[in-house]
Amino acid sequence: MKEDERMAADKEMAIWDHINELRSRLLKALFSLIVTTLLSFMFSQYAIEILARPIGGIKNVVSIEVTENVGVFMRVSLLSGFILALPYILYQIFAFIVPGLLPHEKRILFTVIPIASILFISGVAFSYFVMLPAAIPFLVSFLGVQSFIRLSNYINFVTNLMFWIGVSFETPLIVFVLAKFKIVNSRMLLAQWRYAIVIIAVIAAMITPTVDPVNMGLLMAPLFALYLLSVFFARFAQ
Repeated sequence: MKEDERMAADKEMAIWDHINELRSRLLKALFSLIVTTLLSFMFSQYAIEILARPIGGIKNVVSIEVTENVGVFMRVSLLSGFILALPYILYQIFAFIVPGLLPHEKRILFTVIPIASILFISGVAFSYFVMLPAAIPFLVSFLGVQSFIRLSNYINFVTNLMFWIGVSFETPLIVFVLAKFKIVNSRMLLAQWRYAIVIIAVIAAMITPTVDPVNMGLLMAPLFALYLLSVFFARFAQ
């Protein structure tokens, strides 16, 4: 009986040790995000000007609330800070997972960090250089009504689009992790490509800012390419 109680106590202590470590990792990730967001203050105004270029520049947007400009500045700073802190945030996540992995798995896992950062930035760049130039003219000129675009509405729209497309570009790494834990495999993914196209179409419809098939196609093409890349990643994980 005492042996069972001691084993139960040891198990409870182990659980609390994991919880404390997770809390420590999350706090470090949060602190890094705060630091990079503060650093982003130095160039956020320039970043806002860059984000406004697809609509013709800052001169083509208006601000109608007292706190609107400050809110936009903070939102852009937060997104910039997240992009800068992403490698360290991923490191903290993987460092929490790594102790339970084999040495060769640790080496593979830590190569994921720069790849994840590159994929996210690639998604952000794709949304800015491909999606926005195609979507903004369509949305602004729709019905031929003169539009006065609010700064906050425009920046919220742009940053949401960039963030979610950046997240969607992480698909190969998500599949890699799932394949590593033997939840999926490359043969399964290849066999289900028809279902993948349907899912990609739904995701594109949710993310795409317009309802026309051209913009949906612009997003579906790279997402399907990422799906094929995911098949390769799954094979590599196996």
